[in-house]
Amino acid sequence: MEVIAVRSTIDIDERVLAEAMKVANVRTKKELIDLSLKELVRKKRRERLLAKFGKFPLDISASQLQKMRSHE
Repeated sequence: MEVIAVRSTIDIDERVLAEAMKVANVRTKKELIDLSLKELVRKKRRERLLAKFGKFPLDISASQLQKMRSHE
């Protein structure tokens, strides 16, 4: 997958940023933003799956899902 870097200037509450960096155990703002965006996408995909296929929490990875499908 090709990675394209994008530079942006945004206003972020410094207290929230500092707390997020601490709880996420990351050292840079870039790491925090990358992690946050990936986690948001992952969460929203799970929400869509859940809405589409049922009401139980789905806490499996893509590779685990692939293995389950291959055994059908």
